[in-house]
Amino acid sequence: MNKSYIFLFLSFLLACSAPKEADLILTNASIIDVQNGVLIANQLIAIFGNRIIATDDASNLGSYSSEQIISLDGKFVMPGLWDNHIHFRGGDELTEANKNLLPLLLAFGVTTVRDAGGDITPSLQEWKQLIKDGKLAGPTIFTPGPKLDGSRPAWDGSISVTNKNEAQLALDSLQKVNADFVKIYDGNLTKEAFYQIISEAEKRGLKSTGHMPLSADLMKAVELGLDGTEHLYYPLKEGSPLADSLTEAGAGYGMITPLMNSYDDELANKAYRKLAENEFYVTPTLHVGKTLAELLITDHSDDSLLNYISQKITDTYQRRLSSAKRGGESYTKARAQWVVSFSNMVKPMYDAGIHVLAGSDSGPFNSFTYPGESIHKELELFVKAGLTPQEALITSVVNGPKFFGLENYYGSIEANKVADLLILDRNPLDNITNTSSIFSVISNGNWYAKSELSNLMNSIKN
Repeated sequence: MNKSYIFLFLSFLLACSAPKEADLILTNASIIDVQNGVLIANQLIAIFGNRIIATDDASNLGSYSSEQIISLDGKFVMPGLWDNHIHFRGGDELTEANKNLLPLLLAFGVTTVRDAGGDITPSLQEWKQLIKDGKLAGPTIFTPGPKLDGSRPAWDGSISVTNKNEAQLALDSLQKVNADFVKIYDGNLTKEAFYQIISEAEKRGLKSTGHMPLSADLMKAVELGLDGTEHLYYPLKEGSPLADSLTEAGAGYGMITPLMNSYDDELANKAYRKLAENEFYVTPTLHVGKTLAELLITDHSDDSLLNYISQKITDTYQRRLSSAKRGGESYTKARAQWVVSFSNMVKPMYDAGIHVLAGSDSGPFNSFTYPGESIHKELELFVKAGLTPQEALITSVVNGPKFFGLENYYGSIEANKVADLLILDRNPLDNITNTSSIFSVISNGNWYAKSELSNLMNSIKN
Protein backbone atom coordinates (compact mmCIF):
# COMPACT_ATOMS: atom_id res chain seq x y z
CA MET A 1 0.00 0.00 0.00
CA ASN A 2 1.25 3.51 -0.80
CA LYS A 3 2.81 5.15 2.29
CA SER A 4 0.81 8.32 1.77
CA TYR A 5 -2.44 6.32 1.90
CA ILE A 6 -1.28 4.57 5.08
CA PHE A 7 -0.51 7.96 6.63
CA LEU A 8 -3.91 9.34 5.69
CA PHE A 9 -5.64 6.22 7.00
CA LEU A 10 -3.81 6.39 10.34
CA SER A 11 -4.55 10.11 10.61
CA PHE A 12 -8.23 9.36 10.03
CA LEU A 13 -8.25 6.70 12.73
CA LEU A 14 -6.49 9.08 15.13
CA ALA A 15 -9.00 11.83 14.44
CA CYS A 16 -11.88 9.44 15.02
CA SER A 17 -10.45 8.27 18.35
CA ALA A 18 -9.49 11.75 19.63
CA PRO A 19 -11.76 13.08 22.40
CA LYS A 20 -14.32 15.65 21.26
CA GLU A 21 -13.34 19.08 22.61
CA ALA A 22 -15.87 21.09 24.61
CA ASP A 23 -15.83 24.27 26.68
CA LEU A 24 -18.04 22.71 29.34
CA ILE A 25 -19.20 19.19 30.08
CA LEU A 26 -22.03 18.41 32.45
CA THR A 27 -22.08 14.79 33.53
CA ASN A 28 -24.30 12.57 35.69
CA ALA A 29 -27.27 14.64 34.53
CA SER A 30 -30.94 13.67 34.33
CA ILE A 31 -32.17 15.22 31.07
CA ILE A 32 -35.83 16.19 30.88
CA ASP A 33 -37.33 15.59 27.45
CA VAL A 34 -40.16 18.10 27.79
CA GLN A 35 -41.82 17.35 24.45
CA ASN A 36 -42.23 13.65 25.28
CA GLY A 37 -42.46 13.96 29.05
CA VAL A 38 -39.69 11.50 29.80
CA LEU A 39 -36.54 11.54 31.92
CA ILE A 40 -33.21 10.33 30.52
CA ALA A 41 -30.91 9.45 33.41
CA ASN A 42 -27.12 9.30 33.70
CA GLN A 43 -26.35 11.62 30.77
CA LEU A 44 -23.59 14.02 29.81
CA ILE A 45 -24.05 17.29 27.96
CA ALA A 46 -21.10 18.73 26.01
CA ILE A 47 -21.19 22.46 25.23
CA PHE A 48 -18.96 24.44 22.89
CA GLY A 49 -19.52 28.18 22.62
CA ASN A 50 -23.25 28.74 22.94
CA ARG A 51 -24.27 25.38 21.46
CA ILE A 52 -24.77 21.87 22.72
CA ILE A 53 -22.46 19.71 20.62
CA ALA A 54 -23.45 16.35 22.06
CA THR A 55 -25.50 14.48 24.60
CA ASP A 56 -24.37 10.99 25.55
CA ASP A 57 -24.42 8.36 28.23
CA ALA A 58 -22.25 9.54 31.11
CA SER A 59 -20.22 6.32 30.87
CA ASN A 60 -18.78 7.69 27.61
CA LEU A 61 -17.16 10.69 29.30
CA GLY A 62 -13.76 9.50 28.08
CA SER A 63 -14.81 10.33 24.51
CA TYR A 64 -14.94 14.03 25.41
CA SER A 65 -12.43 16.56 26.64
CA SER A 66 -12.88 19.83 28.52
CA GLU A 67 -11.09 21.90 31.14
CA GLN A 68 -14.45 22.34 32.87
CA ILE A 69 -16.28 19.15 33.79
CA ILE A 70 -19.11 19.43 36.32
CA SER A 71 -20.86 16.44 37.86
CA LEU A 72 -24.51 17.19 38.55
CA ASP A 73 -25.04 14.12 40.73
CA GLY A 74 -28.33 13.28 39.07
CA LYS A 75 -29.79 16.78 39.06
CA PHE A 76 -32.49 17.56 36.51
CA VAL A 77 -31.70 19.52 33.35
CA MET A 78 -34.35 21.12 31.15
CA PRO A 79 -34.33 23.91 28.56
CA GLY A 80 -34.27 27.39 30.06
CA LEU A 81 -37.66 28.98 30.61
CA TRP A 82 -39.27 31.29 28.06
CA ASP A 83 -41.49 34.11 29.35
CA ASN A 84 -43.57 34.86 26.29
CA HIS A 85 -45.20 38.09 27.46
CA ILE A 86 -43.17 40.62 29.41
CA HIS A 87 -42.85 44.40 29.31
CA PHE A 88 -39.90 46.77 29.24
CA ARG A 89 -41.36 50.27 29.25
CA GLY A 90 -41.61 53.64 30.96
CA GLY A 91 -39.44 55.84 28.76
CA ASP A 92 -36.00 57.28 29.43
CA GLU A 93 -36.75 57.76 33.11
CA LEU A 94 -37.20 54.01 33.63
CA THR A 95 -34.60 52.71 31.19
CA GLU A 96 -32.00 51.80 33.82
CA ALA A 97 -34.67 50.34 36.11
CA ASN A 98 -35.81 48.09 33.24
CA LYS A 99 -32.23 47.04 32.56
CA ASN A 100 -31.93 45.89 36.16
CA LEU A 101 -34.75 43.42 35.55
CA LEU A 102 -32.50 41.36 33.26
CA PRO A 103 -30.39 39.70 35.99
CA LEU A 104 -33.56 39.11 38.01
CA LEU A 105 -35.05 37.15 35.12
CA LEU A 106 -31.90 35.09 34.70
CA ALA A 107 -31.73 34.28 38.41
CA PHE A 108 -35.18 32.70 38.09
CA GLY A 109 -34.10 30.53 35.15
CA VAL A 110 -35.65 32.65 32.41
CA THR A 111 -33.24 32.47 29.47
CA THR A 112 -35.53 33.97 26.81
CA VAL A 113 -38.24 36.63 26.87
CA ARG A 114 -40.73 37.86 24.32
CA ASP A 115 -41.22 41.55 24.99
CA ALA A 116 -44.79 42.69 24.39
CA GLY A 117 -43.97 46.19 23.18
CA GLY A 118 -42.95 49.42 24.80
CA ASP A 119 -41.20 52.74 24.42
CA ILE A 120 -37.50 51.97 24.97
CA THR A 121 -36.78 50.04 21.78
CA PRO A 122 -33.25 51.47 21.12
CA SER A 123 -32.14 50.39 24.60
CA LEU A 124 -33.70 46.95 24.17
CA GLN A 125 -31.87 46.42 20.89
CA GLU A 126 -28.60 47.46 22.55
CA TRP A 127 -29.14 45.06 25.47
CA LYS A 128 -30.13 42.31 23.06
CA GLN A 129 -26.76 42.58 21.28
CA LEU A 130 -24.75 42.86 24.50
CA ILE A 131 -26.42 39.72 25.85
CA LYS A 132 -25.74 37.89 22.60
CA ASP A 133 -22.06 38.93 22.80
CA GLY A 134 -21.79 37.78 26.42
CA LYS A 135 -21.19 41.31 27.72
CA LEU A 136 -24.43 41.60 29.70
CA ALA A 137 -26.11 39.03 31.92
CA GLY A 138 -29.70 38.52 30.88
CA PRO A 139 -32.10 36.48 28.78
CA THR A 140 -32.28 36.51 25.00
CA ILE A 141 -34.79 39.17 23.97
CA PHE A 142 -37.34 39.08 21.17
CA THR A 143 -39.13 42.41 20.73
CA PRO A 144 -41.79 43.90 18.45
CA GLY A 145 -40.57 47.43 19.07
CA PRO A 146 -43.42 49.93 19.56
CA LYS A 147 -47.01 48.74 19.72
CA LEU A 148 -49.43 49.62 16.94
CA ASP A 149 -52.58 51.34 18.20
CA GLY A 150 -55.29 53.74 17.04
CA SER A 151 -55.41 57.53 16.75
CA ARG A 152 -55.08 57.95 20.54
CA PRO A 153 -52.68 55.21 21.70
CA ALA A 154 -53.14 53.91 25.22
CA TRP A 155 -49.38 53.63 25.87
CA ASP A 156 -46.52 56.05 25.27
CA GLY A 157 -44.30 55.25 22.32
CA SER A 158 -46.99 53.44 20.34
CA ILE A 159 -47.49 54.09 16.62
CA SER A 160 -50.87 55.39 15.48
CA VAL A 161 -52.57 53.48 12.65
CA THR A 162 -55.91 54.55 11.24
CA ASN A 163 -55.73 53.43 7.60
CA LYS A 164 -53.86 51.20 5.13
CA ASN A 165 -51.19 53.79 4.34
CA GLU A 166 -50.40 54.31 8.01
CA ALA A 167 -50.31 50.54 8.50
CA GLN A 168 -47.69 50.26 5.76
CA LEU A 169 -45.62 53.13 7.19
CA ALA A 170 -45.82 51.64 10.69
CA LEU A 171 -44.59 48.27 9.47
CA ASP A 172 -41.82 50.02 7.53
CA SER A 173 -40.64 51.56 10.79
CA LEU A 174 -40.80 48.25 12.65
CA GLN A 175 -38.70 46.56 9.98
CA LYS A 176 -36.14 49.37 10.20
CA VAL A 177 -35.61 48.60 13.89
CA ASN A 178 -35.47 44.85 13.17
CA ALA A 179 -38.64 44.06 15.09
CA ASP A 180 -39.09 40.33 15.66
CA PHE A 181 -42.88 40.45 15.30
CA VAL A 182 -45.83 42.87 15.30
CA LYS A 183 -47.68 43.68 18.52
CA ILE A 184 -51.15 45.21 18.13
CA TYR A 185 -52.96 47.08 20.88
CA ASP A 186 -56.59 48.17 21.19
CA GLY A 187 -56.47 51.56 22.92
CA ASN A 188 -58.87 52.94 20.33
CA LEU A 189 -57.83 50.96 17.27
CA THR A 190 -60.67 50.49 14.79
CA LYS A 191 -61.47 47.05 13.48
CA GLU A 192 -60.72 48.26 9.94
CA ALA A 193 -57.22 49.41 10.90
CA PHE A 194 -56.75 46.17 12.86
CA TYR A 195 -57.50 44.11 9.76
CA GLN A 196 -55.22 46.30 7.63
CA ILE A 197 -52.27 45.83 9.98
CA ILE A 198 -52.72 42.06 9.91
CA SER A 199 -53.06 41.91 6.13
CA GLU A 200 -49.98 44.05 5.54
CA ALA A 201 -47.95 42.11 8.10
CA GLU A 202 -48.93 38.84 6.44
CA LYS A 203 -47.74 40.14 3.05
CA ARG A 204 -44.33 40.90 4.58
CA GLY A 205 -44.04 37.56 6.36
CA LEU A 206 -44.22 39.20 9.79
CA LYS A 207 -45.75 37.40 12.76
CA SER A 208 -48.60 39.35 14.38
CA THR A 209 -50.23 39.06 17.78
CA GLY A 210 -51.68 41.28 20.46
CA HIS A 211 -54.99 42.76 21.54
CA MET A 212 -58.05 42.93 19.31
CA PRO A 213 -60.71 45.64 19.19
CA LEU A 214 -63.78 43.95 20.62
CA SER A 215 -65.68 45.29 17.63
CA ALA A 216 -63.60 43.00 15.40
CA ASP A 217 -64.07 39.35 14.50
CA LEU A 218 -61.31 37.00 15.62
CA MET A 219 -61.96 34.39 12.92
CA LYS A 220 -61.77 37.00 10.19
CA ALA A 221 -58.50 38.26 11.66
CA VAL A 222 -57.11 34.71 11.64
CA GLU A 223 -58.10 34.28 8.00
CA LEU A 224 -56.22 37.49 7.20
CA GLY A 225 -53.10 36.14 8.91
CA LEU A 226 -53.26 36.92 12.64
CA ASP A 227 -50.90 34.47 14.36
CA GLY A 228 -51.89 34.88 17.98
CA THR A 229 -53.66 36.81 20.70
CA GLU A 230 -52.56 38.05 24.09
CA HIS A 231 -54.98 37.44 27.01
CA LEU A 232 -58.29 35.59 26.78
CA TYR A 233 -60.86 38.36 26.23
CA TYR A 234 -60.86 37.80 22.49
CA PRO A 235 -61.22 34.00 22.28
CA LEU A 236 -63.91 34.38 24.95
CA LYS A 237 -66.18 35.95 22.34
CA GLU A 238 -66.09 32.71 20.33
CA GLY A 239 -67.74 30.81 23.17
CA SER A 240 -70.85 32.93 23.63
CA PRO A 241 -74.07 33.00 21.55
CA LEU A 242 -74.44 36.65 22.64
CA ALA A 243 -71.17 37.76 21.04
CA ASP A 244 -72.67 39.15 17.84
CA SER A 245 -75.44 41.13 19.55
CA LEU A 246 -73.04 42.53 22.16
CA THR A 247 -70.61 43.51 19.41
CA GLU A 248 -73.33 45.24 17.40
CA ALA A 249 -74.38 47.12 20.53
CA GLY A 250 -70.82 48.43 20.93
CA ALA A 251 -70.50 47.01 24.43
CA GLY A 252 -66.67 47.04 24.40
CA TYR A 253 -65.13 45.58 27.52
CA GLY A 254 -68.53 45.85 29.15
CA MET A 255 -69.36 42.66 27.27
CA ILE A 256 -66.85 40.53 29.23
CA THR A 257 -69.15 39.56 32.10
CA PRO A 258 -72.17 38.82 29.83
CA LEU A 259 -69.88 36.71 27.63
CA MET A 260 -68.73 34.74 30.65
CA ASN A 261 -72.27 34.26 31.92
CA SER A 262 -73.40 32.92 28.54
CA TYR A 263 -70.30 30.83 27.75
CA ASP A 264 -71.16 27.63 25.89
CA ASP A 265 -68.65 24.77 25.96
CA GLU A 266 -69.76 23.21 22.68
CA LEU A 267 -69.63 26.51 20.82
CA ALA A 268 -66.25 27.36 22.31
CA ASN A 269 -64.68 23.99 21.54
CA LYS A 270 -65.79 24.23 17.92
CA ALA A 271 -64.04 27.60 17.65
CA TYR A 272 -60.94 26.32 19.43
CA ARG A 273 -60.58 23.48 16.94
CA LYS A 274 -60.80 25.95 14.07
CA LEU A 275 -58.14 28.17 15.67
CA ALA A 276 -55.94 25.11 16.16
CA GLU A 277 -56.25 24.23 12.48
CA ASN A 278 -54.74 27.64 11.77
CA GLU A 279 -51.75 27.03 14.08
CA PHE A 280 -52.98 29.78 16.40
CA TYR A 281 -51.19 30.96 19.57
CA VAL A 282 -52.88 32.20 22.75
CA THR A 283 -51.12 33.71 25.78
CA PRO A 284 -53.57 33.48 28.73
CA THR A 285 -51.59 35.57 31.32
CA LEU A 286 -53.50 34.07 34.26
CA HIS A 287 -51.08 35.16 36.99
CA VAL A 288 -51.31 38.89 36.28
CA GLY A 289 -55.09 38.57 36.15
CA LYS A 290 -55.18 36.87 39.53
CA THR A 291 -52.75 39.38 41.04
CA LEU A 292 -54.75 42.37 39.80
CA ALA A 293 -58.02 40.78 40.94
CA GLU A 294 -56.65 40.53 44.48
CA LEU A 295 -55.08 43.99 44.74
CA LEU A 296 -57.59 45.17 47.36
CA ILE A 297 -57.43 42.01 49.46
CA THR A 298 -53.70 41.16 49.41
CA ASP A 299 -51.01 42.96 51.39
CA HIS A 300 -47.85 43.05 49.25
CA SER A 301 -45.80 45.24 51.59
CA ASP A 302 -43.65 42.32 52.74
CA ASP A 303 -43.04 40.80 49.29
CA SER A 304 -39.35 39.90 49.29
CA LEU A 305 -38.93 40.74 45.60
CA LEU A 306 -39.81 44.39 46.23
CA ASN A 307 -36.20 44.62 47.42
CA TYR A 308 -35.04 43.96 43.85
CA ILE A 309 -37.42 46.24 41.98
CA SER A 310 -36.55 49.91 41.50
CA GLN A 311 -38.82 52.35 43.28
CA LYS A 312 -39.31 54.02 39.91
CA ILE A 313 -41.03 50.84 38.78
CA THR A 314 -42.99 50.26 41.99
CA ASP A 315 -44.26 53.84 41.70
CA THR A 316 -45.95 52.79 38.44
CA TYR A 317 -47.95 50.23 40.40
CA GLN A 318 -50.16 53.05 41.66
CA ARG A 319 -51.93 53.23 38.30
CA ARG A 320 -53.51 49.79 38.69
CA LEU A 321 -54.02 50.27 42.44
CA SER A 322 -55.92 53.50 41.91
CA SER A 323 -58.14 51.84 39.34
CA ALA A 324 -58.92 49.00 41.76
CA LYS A 325 -59.72 51.41 44.57
CA ARG A 326 -62.10 53.37 42.35
CA GLY A 327 -63.91 50.13 41.50
CA GLY A 328 -63.98 48.93 45.09
CA GLU A 329 -65.80 45.71 45.93
CA SER A 330 -67.42 45.48 42.49
CA TYR A 331 -63.95 45.55 40.89
CA THR A 332 -62.77 42.68 43.08
CA LYS A 333 -65.92 40.64 42.47
CA ALA A 334 -65.84 41.09 38.69
CA ARG A 335 -62.13 40.34 38.43
CA ALA A 336 -62.54 37.23 40.57
CA GLN A 337 -65.08 35.92 38.05
CA TRP A 338 -62.63 36.68 35.25
CA VAL A 339 -59.96 34.61 37.00
CA VAL A 340 -62.23 31.57 37.22
CA SER A 341 -63.64 31.88 33.69
CA PHE A 342 -60.28 32.41 32.00
CA SER A 343 -58.71 29.54 33.94
CA ASN A 344 -61.50 27.25 32.73
CA MET A 345 -60.64 28.08 29.11
CA VAL A 346 -57.00 26.94 29.24
CA LYS A 347 -57.39 23.15 29.27
CA PRO A 348 -60.00 22.99 26.45
CA MET A 349 -57.86 25.29 24.30
CA TYR A 350 -54.77 23.17 24.89
CA ASP A 351 -56.65 19.92 24.22
CA ALA A 352 -58.07 21.36 20.99
CA GLY A 353 -54.53 21.89 19.72
CA ILE A 354 -54.15 25.64 20.18
CA HIS A 355 -50.56 26.61 20.95
CA VAL A 356 -50.89 27.94 24.49
CA LEU A 357 -48.00 30.23 25.50
CA ALA A 358 -46.81 30.89 29.04
CA GLY A 359 -46.38 34.62 29.59
CA SER A 360 -46.33 36.60 32.81
CA ASP A 361 -47.19 40.16 31.65
CA SER A 362 -44.68 41.30 34.27
CA GLY A 363 -42.87 44.61 34.20
CA PRO A 364 -43.60 48.27 34.96
CA PHE A 365 -47.27 49.23 35.59
CA ASN A 366 -48.48 45.69 36.28
CA SER A 367 -48.59 45.85 40.06
CA PHE A 368 -46.71 43.18 42.05
CA THR A 369 -46.24 40.93 39.02
CA TYR A 370 -42.52 40.40 39.39
CA PRO A 371 -40.25 39.49 36.46
CA GLY A 372 -38.72 36.05 36.88
CA GLU A 373 -40.90 34.71 39.66
CA SER A 374 -44.13 35.35 37.75
CA ILE A 375 -43.52 32.84 34.98
CA HIS A 376 -43.23 30.12 37.62
CA LYS A 377 -46.56 31.28 39.07
CA GLU A 378 -48.09 31.20 35.57
CA LEU A 379 -47.02 27.58 35.09
CA GLU A 380 -48.49 26.68 38.48
CA LEU A 381 -51.82 28.25 37.50
CA PHE A 382 -51.79 26.29 34.24
CA VAL A 383 -51.52 23.07 36.22
CA LYS A 384 -54.33 24.19 38.55
CA ALA A 385 -56.33 24.86 35.38
CA GLY A 386 -55.94 21.22 34.33
CA LEU A 387 -52.68 20.91 32.41
CA THR A 388 -50.13 18.32 33.46
CA PRO A 389 -46.72 19.61 34.55
CA GLN A 390 -45.33 18.41 31.21
CA GLU A 391 -48.01 20.29 29.26
CA ALA A 392 -47.36 23.43 31.30
CA LEU A 393 -43.63 23.23 30.50
CA ILE A 394 -44.43 22.83 26.80
CA THR A 395 -46.26 26.19 26.86
CA SER A 396 -43.00 27.86 27.86
CA VAL A 397 -39.99 26.04 26.40
CA VAL A 398 -41.51 24.34 23.33
CA ASN A 399 -44.26 26.68 22.14
CA GLY A 400 -42.17 29.80 22.76
CA PRO A 401 -39.57 28.89 20.11
CA LYS A 402 -42.28 27.45 17.85
CA PHE A 403 -43.94 30.88 17.58
CA PHE A 404 -40.79 32.18 15.88
CA GLY A 405 -40.10 29.00 13.89
CA LEU A 406 -37.00 28.30 15.98
CA GLU A 407 -37.64 24.67 16.92
CA ASN A 408 -34.28 23.68 15.42
CA TYR A 409 -32.46 25.87 17.94
CA TYR A 410 -34.50 25.66 21.15
CA GLY A 411 -36.99 23.49 22.99
CA SER A 412 -34.92 20.40 23.77
CA ILE A 413 -31.51 19.28 24.96
CA GLU A 414 -29.69 17.78 22.01
CA ALA A 415 -26.83 18.46 19.61
CA ASN A 416 -26.91 21.79 17.73
CA LYS A 417 -29.43 23.39 20.11
CA VAL A 418 -28.61 26.65 21.92
CA ALA A 419 -27.11 25.99 25.34
CA ASP A 420 -29.85 27.61 27.45
CA LEU A 421 -30.37 25.25 30.37
CA LEU A 422 -32.12 25.24 33.72
CA ILE A 423 -30.61 22.85 36.27
CA LEU A 424 -32.92 21.83 39.08
CA ASP A 425 -32.66 19.94 42.35
CA ARG A 426 -36.10 18.37 41.86
CA ASN A 427 -38.05 17.02 38.90
CA PRO A 428 -40.69 19.45 37.53
CA LEU A 429 -42.46 16.60 35.73
CA ASP A 430 -43.44 15.35 39.20
CA ASN A 431 -44.49 18.74 40.54
CA ILE A 432 -44.52 21.99 38.58
CA THR A 433 -43.38 23.97 41.64
CA ASN A 434 -40.04 22.20 41.25
CA THR A 435 -39.14 24.69 38.50
CA SER A 436 -38.19 26.93 41.42
CA SER A 437 -35.64 24.47 42.84
CA ILE A 438 -32.87 26.15 40.85
CA PHE A 439 -29.35 24.82 41.25
CA SER A 440 -27.77 26.72 38.38
CA VAL A 441 -28.50 28.26 34.99
CA ILE A 442 -26.68 28.14 31.65
CA SER A 443 -27.54 31.06 29.39
CA ASN A 444 -26.14 31.26 25.86
CA GLY A 445 -23.45 28.77 26.92
CA ASN A 446 -22.45 30.73 30.05
CA TRP A 447 -22.55 28.85 33.36
CA TYR A 448 -24.11 30.63 36.35
CA ALA A 449 -23.61 28.72 39.59
CA LYS A 450 -26.00 29.32 42.47
CA SER A 451 -23.50 31.72 44.05
CA GLU A 452 -23.30 33.71 40.80
CA LEU A 453 -27.09 33.87 40.60
CA SER A 454 -27.09 35.24 44.15
CA ASN A 455 -24.50 37.81 43.13
CA LEU A 456 -26.71 38.86 40.21
CA MET A 457 -29.59 39.39 42.61
CA ASN A 458 -27.43 41.31 45.05
CA SER A 459 -26.17 43.56 42.25
CA ILE A 460 -29.68 45.00 41.82
CA LYS A 461 -30.85 44.92 45.43
CA ASN A 462 -32.24 48.22 46.66
